[in-house]
Amino acid sequence: MSEFINNREYRQQKLKEIIMKLHDGATVAEVQEEFNKLTTGVTATEITEMEQALVDEGMPVEDIQRLCDVHASVFKGAIQDIHKDEAYVSSAFEEGHPLHTFKLENRALENLMDNQIARLLDIYEEDKTEKSREALLSEITKLSTIDKHYKRKENLIFPYMERYAITAPPQVMWGVDDEIREKLKSVLTAFKNSEVEIKVDSISKLIDSIKEMIFKEEEIMFPMILDKFSQDEWLEIEKASADIGYTLLSVVKRWNPQRDMVKEQNKINREDEKQKVEVGTVQCDSDTKVLFDAGSLTAEEINSILNTVPIDMTFVSADSKVKYFTQGKERIFDRPKTIIGREVKNCHPPKSVHVVEQIVEDLKSGKKDNEDFWIRMGEVFVYIRYFAVRNKKNEFLGTLEVSQNIKPITELEGEKRLMS
Repeated sequence: MSEFINNREYRQQKLKEIIMKLHDGATVAEVQEEFNKLTTGVTATEITEMEQALVDEGMPVEDIQRLCDVHASVFKGAIQDIHKDEAYVSSAFEEGHPLHTFKLENRALENLMDNQIARLLDIYEEDKTEKSREALLSEITKLSTIDKHYKRKENLIFPYMERYAITAPPQVMWGVDDEIREKLKSVLTAFKNSEVEIKVDSISKLIDSIKEMIFKEEEIMFPMILDKFSQDEWLEIEKASADIGYTLLSVVKRWNPQRDMVKEQNKINREDEKQKVEVGTVQCDSDTKVLFDAGSLTAEEINSILNTVPIDMTFVSADSKVKYFTQGKERIFDRPKTIIGREVKNCHPPKSVHVVEQIVEDLKSGKKDNEDFWIRMGEVFVYIRYFAVRNKKNEFLGTLEVSQNIKPITELEGEKRLMS
């Protein structure tokens, strides 16, 4: 029997069967013994392949997402000791490497939760005064910066995972990230309403969810992507990280791995000497003129004009891949360059993917020419518009998303004439 248990395909199938039992209502205790008998160790890659296989066979991502914490607890004691992998230890933990930074943030989160929050939570349970409530709120509020940790993962790490055909795990993980965001938002909302009694259990569940995510990142995702991402890809991720920001870290050292620096500098010099932008299928120098229906502009002028207009624009091609976005000074949504070439459905949380796909389909089919939304984000009032882009033959070329903070516009009163 052992030869079958050691067979990768057999083990993969049995892992899927265990998850399906959980999906059908079995408890963790009921499947734990079966899992333990199956094997003494499971690799991160096998867990990834299992989730991908379930999605490929038709299981909705949302179903796997609901099972995520459950099957993580089943796997937690059985995953192979991947930290013994020399490559995982040496390359991933050079100071400044994106994974080194992610792990520093996780340690800071654990310290905040296990020490400050845990201590103040005990005090609050014993003495529910306004002082103890405010002290606990102050520390829990610091968890809000976890959004930057998750955004770097979702906007910088996930696009490269998708390029290596790893699509299901990012979707599942993004969904759980959003669940954590909602739990944190709910806890903070309750704290800020003095008439609402704080439920200690909700704080405990929030902390448990964050710790489960730390486990999934470090024991499943990190070792899996280290085997695949190139040094150039890690450098692109590291370079874009500062624009999004970090969680609970005041200083993050830049990563400077050993490379052929002469070759790299020559590459930079060539790019500086000859800027290029893509116009249709033609590569143009920065001073090449592009003819329009009314007038002409150089590639440099086009790029500068688009980056000057006080709105965010993103163009998604007819095959639903992100092809371009503006680089204006006032950005509303995160748009790291790693999303170029990414499937647009993968640029959104799983819970909103079906909405995005329906919008694109309505524009593509001609059912609609545009779709508008407006949402409030703190002090910002965002107007989001989607347009079908068609040529003179009415052929669909893609979708243009335009986002703008219209709060200053809605507050206008009276008149301001040119002469004034």
